[in-house]
Parts: sequence; C-alpha cells; structure tokens
Amino acid sequence: MKNLEKYKGIIPAFYACYDDNGDVSPERTQKLAQYYLDKGVKGLYVGGSSGECIYQNIEERKVILENVMEVVGNKMTIIAHVAAPSTRDSIELAKHAANLGVDALAAIPPIYFTLPEYSIEEYWTEMIQAAKIDFIIYNIPQTTGYALTSNLLNKMLENENVIGVKNSSMPVQDILTWKLNSKKDIIVFNGPDEQFVGGRIMGADGGIGGTYGVMPELFLAADKAIQNSNISLATEIQFEITNIIFEMVKAKANIYAIMKKVLEKDGLQLGGVRSPLTNVTDEDLVIVNNVSNMITSAINKYC
Repeated sequence: MKNLEKYKGIIPAFYACYDDNGDVSPERTQKLAQYYLDKGVKGLYVGGSSGECIYQNIEERKVILENVMEVVGNKMTIIAHVAAPSTRDSIELAKHAANLGVDALAAIPPIYFTLPEYSIEEYWTEMIQAAKIDFIIYNIPQTTGYALTSNLLNKMLENENVIGVKNSSMPVQDILTWKLNSKKDIIVFNGPDEQFVGGRIMGADGGIGGTYGVMPELFLAADKAIQNSNISLATEIQFEITNIIFEMVKAKANIYAIMKKVLEKDGLQLGGVRSPLTNVTDEDLVIVNNVSNMITSAINKYC
C-alpha cells in the first residue's frame, strides 16, 4: 500500500536561490531548505514554476535538488518537478531525482506544441518508467494550454506509481471532479493559493503553492483551522492571504522577486529572479514593505 499520508499538508513550492551574479547558489539553497524545515511545513516542491525551472538548464536543476536533499532529505516530504521541454531531459531529471531519494516526482504536460492526449500520456509514462517512484500529475492549463481530463487521469492511474494531481486550474470544482471520478484513492493538492481554503473544502488533501514560502505560518494556520472544522476562522485567514497576494501583484516586479525581497527581512539572501522575469525596482520597495507588514500583522493575529 502507498503511504499517502506523507503528502497531506502544507508544501511550499521552493524558490530558486541565486548568488549575486545570478548563478544558482548551493549555500543559499541549503539555507532556504533549512528555513522551511524549521517552520514545520510538511514538505517542499522543488523545481517547479516558483523555482523558475523553465529558465534553468538541466545541471542547474540538479544542483538545486541535490542541495535541498542534502539538508532536508528524509526529514520532510520532497516532491521534485522534473518536466522539461524534451522527454529526454525529463527522463534524465527523473532518474536523478529518484537516485537522490525524493518521495515523488511531478510534471506538467509538454509545453509549446499542442499535443494529443496520447502524446501527453507517453511523455508522463516515460518519466514514470525511468524512475519507478510516486508520480503526481500537474494540471495547470492556464500556462500549459492543456486541461487534464478524467479520461487521461484514469489512464494514468492504471500505473501504480501515479498517486494524484497537483491541481492549479482555477475552478475548485476540478478538485472534486478528480476525487469523484478517479478509479482509485488519490491525493489532490490545491494549487491556486488565493483559494486554498476553498480547495481544501472541496476535497483537496493539502496544498502546494508559490506564496506559501513567504508566509508559511498563515497557510499552516488556515489548514489547522480546517482540520478543526473551524471554517469561519479558516476563511478569515484566507482573506488575509489573498489580500497579501493582491498587494504583491501590484508591483512591476515579478511576484517571486517580491517574495524573495520580503524574505530578506528574515535574513535570507536569495538573489533576484532570472530574466525575462522582472526584478524589484525602487518603486516596488513600498510594496515590499507593505507586504512584509501585512504578513507580520496577520501572523501576530492568527498564529
């Protein structure tokens, strides 16, 4: 039997950590991994959108995962996102992650070309066969152009290693769809951070999100409120979280650049974001301070 309990909870999507020259920093990666271990989150999702994977080469992605595993491997649940533009590179990343001892792999569908479902099925299946560990389908149609169907999900679930879906589509109904229409028990993660509580109420077992990393305390508090059936409190916390996100996206800079800048106040130097993502400008510093103050106030109120 698969141990699905280790996936239930709050799993921040890990940020790319660069040095002052914009190169991947092993030291800063290790420090951020330790930071999240100390915060008490369930695990980490490494190498996804929040990790800027699309702008990194294969070796950089390996270095990041290696340094995360060196610090927190076997201490928390680690999910490695291994999708790359080519199946060959995805297989290489999958084998590397499995050899490091991660708990699971995850992958978006192939990007750029519009492919039929049988091609997407082959793409995921080749990764699964290469690594032979737990595998999570990442459904994020707003960026990949493909919306997961129940038909393809159930085909994939015929493989014993496929355990669930990271669902980042906006309709929370999709979470219930995967739960009700799947041929076996699966894990479903809520993806859109702005509706974490809604996703959990609709059946998500936990969440993986990009803004978790800058305010893990609030997501942990919201999740605890849901576990205690205190939906009113969970909703209050969600409103705070969503308002913070709305403030962050007002900036000219990319949201990940804003969050890395906020984390500097906790002593974490993570560098900027990689071009073509936009880094923090002087005019964004007001928003950085606003976000930091909003997070501190909400933590003091609810945590």
